[in-house]
Amino acid sequence: MSSYLHRLGRSSAAHPWRVISAWVLLVATAAALASSFGAPMRDDWDVPGARAQQGIDLLREHGVGGFASARVVVHDREGDPLPSAEIGTLTERLRGLEHVAAVPPARVSADGDTAVLTVQYSEPITHPDLMADIEPLEGAIAGTVDAGLQVELGGEVPDTAGEPISGRGELIGVGIALLILVIALGSAIGAGLPLVAAVAGLAVGSSGIALLAATMSVSTSAPMVASMVGLGVGIDYALLLVTRHVENLRLGHDAVEAAGRAVATSGRSVVFAAVTVLVSLMGLRLAGLSTYDSFGLATAIAVVFVAAAALTLVPALCRLAGRKLLPRAARRNRPQRTREPLTARWAARVGRAPVVWALVSLGALLVLAAPVLDLRTWPGDASSQPTGNTTRQAYDLVAAEFGPGANGPLTVVVPTSVAEAADEAVATLRADDRIAGVEPVVTTPDGALSIITAEPAFGPTDERTPDLIDDLRATLPASAEVTGWTPFFSDISDMLQERLWLVIAFVVGVSVLLLALMFRSVLVPLKAAAMNLLSITAAYGVLVAVFQWGWAAELVGVDQPMPISSWMPILQFAILFGLSMDYEVFLLSRIREDYLRTGDPHGSVVRGLSATGRVITSAAAIMVVVFLGFATEGDVVVKQLGLGMAVAIALDATLVRMVLVPATMSLLGHWNWWLPGWLDRLLPTVRVEVEAEEADRERELVGV
Repeated sequence: MSSYLHRLGRSSAAHPWRVISAWVLLVATAAALASSFGAPMRDDWDVPGARAQQGIDLLREHGVGGFASARVVVHDREGDPLPSAEIGTLTERLRGLEHVAAVPPARVSADGDTAVLTVQYSEPITHPDLMADIEPLEGAIAGTVDAGLQVELGGEVPDTAGEPISGRGELIGVGIALLILVIALGSAIGAGLPLVAAVAGLAVGSSGIALLAATMSVSTSAPMVASMVGLGVGIDYALLLVTRHVENLRLGHDAVEAAGRAVATSGRSVVFAAVTVLVSLMGLRLAGLSTYDSFGLATAIAVVFVAAAALTLVPALCRLAGRKLLPRAARRNRPQRTREPLTARWAARVGRAPVVWALVSLGALLVLAAPVLDLRTWPGDASSQPTGNTTRQAYDLVAAEFGPGANGPLTVVVPTSVAEAADEAVATLRADDRIAGVEPVVTTPDGALSIITAEPAFGPTDERTPDLIDDLRATLPASAEVTGWTPFFSDISDMLQERLWLVIAFVVGVSVLLLALMFRSVLVPLKAAAMNLLSITAAYGVLVAVFQWGWAAELVGVDQPMPISSWMPILQFAILFGLSMDYEVFLLSRIREDYLRTGDPHGSVVRGLSATGRVITSAAAIMVVVFLGFATEGDVVVKQLGLGMAVAIALDATLVRMVLVPATMSLLGHWNWWLPGWLDRLLPTVRVEVEAEEADRERELVGV
């Protein structure tokens, strides 16, 4: 691999304009293909493993389920009774919209100042005219709004529109990232290279995601996640290569050879780091939901192309930049200060008292992780959206006027062929004090099913909701199915909690094996996996404290406590484990390179951290600001994802890489690189940052 990467780096640097032209052509071609053959993103709302899906499928078979709906909530701000003529006119306007099958009579509150109209469509929510498109509804309600009434939109169709991504936070994050790059590299030109490479790779990746959407359902949130991860790792990979290229220039190599050596050494770290991210993303498929499949594949496409841009476009740009990548003092051959780097002094300090520092770091991580014991998940609904969002206002109005359970009714489906089953179900529901009301029984047009709608006494996100659903399924007649959006979401939460451990086992197991192949060690990959799990769990703990407990929630724009989104634990784990392994590969590669050259287990840690500490810290800081940019968005799921990833990366780059890693490696000494002979013979030989002629030296050193 080294010789191939060396040739790739030299060739890219020797012919920079060819490489740049090839990337321009690739970006343009990918964009043209995406425009011609790509498809819009669409969510797949079916979850075959969910118990509630059985009831949904049963309703579909009899022509009353599986179609989209929306709620139009009309309210008089003065508390006066609503004019019936205006409600009638609004009802007719809604019935005249395309794809609308029916608009039943409005449900009016006891005081008459609020009415809810349910719009029933003839198409599923995934229909392109309905998904994320509320303009027809907004046009229909415009006249009622002009009449001085408050009109808010809720339900499935408005919910799919979501909170628009403003992009301001991300732009600010990129601006701060550029400043960090200038400080890290000491050159404005050098700072721009990683951004250019990352954006080029992400541009091709985004087109690839659009083409992917033409072959499968790709979640509407997948491009956002792919952009978040792709931008972060793309800058990191390019920064690592630029830093190594500058080191080679300082050693006296010309620009072409410096690029070749950078790709041959740090480029291998980029390759294996990208592979670890891809392995983690493939673990998402084990979650059992098509949404996660699209998250994993879309993000993988972005990672592949930003890595390719780092390995080819960065050497070409470095060649054109020449010695301008060096700080001004170095370009003018001024004497450079030779003071020992701060990271080296820090690593030496940690190495002098490794037990103390390890315990301090471990204690801090455990304290941050403690709130995770109270973790409660829910897929999320309008109650978690910003107060200015129309879906949130509709939710609040319904809860205030009709009770919190009106936002999460339960649907009980009973075959009419089972004698007295419907009556028994109604009696059971009315006898449960957790049910606030039960509507009259209705039947499907073919008379095959009885449908009972019950409203709980509490909202769908209440911690009592899962128990209520489980109890009803246990006490209602065996032929009855409890379904609807609230049971559906509850089932999803249960499924994802069960699948989380399968995803963790796969991702950790494969990553440990991959690190064992790279570093010929047993303890290093096990230790790396344990530390990554610690930092990720600590990030979960912070999310619980902020969103679920409400600690400092106002700082991230959250106005009330809420459960953690059910999508977060698996998605964040898969992404963060891969990203954390990136830094592990970058750091351990240099430590091992030094160890194989010197045989000094303690000095190699100091020198390895000294060589990579600045770039890892800078790379982590860039990721943190990029992720925090996403945390400023209005959508709460995006907030949780951005904040959780920012916290995890910050902890990984500080408490883990700067404290736990040097402390534990100092304690283990030569044992860091121990590998049983039988396992050494069994594992294929894959080397990172190690030259082939050092193989004999390696066997001598690790024979502890």
